[in-house]
Amino acid sequence: MKSFCLFAFAFTTLAAGPAAAASSAWHEAEGGRVRLVTSGAPDAGGRLQGVLQIDLKPGWKTYWRDPGGSGVPPSIDVSASPSLTGAALEFPPPEHHFDGQSTWAGYDQPVDLPVAFQLRAPGKPGIIEASVFLGICETICIPVQAQFSVDVAADDGTDAATVADAWGSLPGAATEQFGATVSQSNDKTVEIAANMPAGAEEAELFLAGSDGYMFGPAKAERSGGKFRFSAEIVTRPKVRPGNQGLHYTLVTSKGAVSGILPYF
Repeated sequence: MKSFCLFAFAFTTLAAGPAAAASSAWHEAEGGRVRLVTSGAPDAGGRLQGVLQIDLKPGWKTYWRDPGGSGVPPSIDVSASPSLTGAALEFPPPEHHFDGQSTWAGYDQPVDLPVAFQLRAPGKPGIIEASVFLGICETICIPVQAQFSVDVAADDGTDAATVADAWGSLPGAATEQFGATVSQSNDKTVEIAANMPAGAEEAELFLAGSDGYMFGPAKAERSGGKFRFSAEIVTRPKVRPGNQGLHYTLVTSKGAVSGILPYF
């Protein structure tokens, strides 16, 4: 992705004040625009659904949760929000892109990334103060940093539809019948087997590196009606991490699922 990783030196920032609805103003950037939307009341556990909308201009792209060897994955920081303890981005199924030098995972159309906000006190949502950072790319990558302030108490029908559509676009949860498992690994490669629904003729696996792991694109091989994937291990930690595992998304002609593979 070298052609996409020549970052512009100038960052653009914008502080968007609370709107009448639970959505921020748009942050305008060279290759698109970004805003934050929330809707509805938090659940009993204080979890509130929102969306980071990335409206790309034609010819521009942005990254999945793992940009590969370089690039900028979207991130959100809500540490300035006294009413929140955290926020987590979720990702719809990405696509593989080849820029002439390397293959990476991301989106070449406008994309809505669901966000799960965790409130400190479910009955007191307050104001969300969020800092968002991402890269949007044409022949170069433009790092975009934006500050958003959103009134969680506000709501309207348009916001609700935006949030519902974004969360509905997510892959389903992986199961034993439709999902992936590590079959073997060594110092250089990991082999992953996929169980898929009947009639699935195509499949792509997106494996996200984290906690010291980095992978090359997963290559598919079909044998006996089953798919197996092989991915180069670019780096791996010397000590197995203690976290949950490695995120993956399995995309097929019969739908998509996401899950977590144990560290290996």
